[in-house]
Amino acid sequence: MAADDDLINPARLLPWPGPEGKPCYLIGDATGPVSRVADAMESVQLGMGGELLTYARGMLADAPEGELRYLAERLTEALQDALRVAESRGLRLR
Repeated sequence: MAADDDLINPARLLPWPGPEGKPCYLIGDATGPVSRVADAMESVQLGMGGELLTYARGMLADAPEGELRYLAERLTEALQDALRVAESRGLRLR
């Protein structure tokens, strides 16, 4: 792969972690099957984050402590996913 190709198709941060929770990257075809799965996964992750946020807003008023902890854990996961998507898309816009 030539250096110019790296500028056209930079490595893409995928929306799931690799082994040991480390970042996972796709190098190469930006329209191939792995890229399409990543696009779909990003869409699902962002959608779930939005649904979770709606649920959280309704629950915060009078939820028991155990449910609040569960909610906080899920919100943390959703935020982590959203930040990974944002980082990936930001890297592709450069």
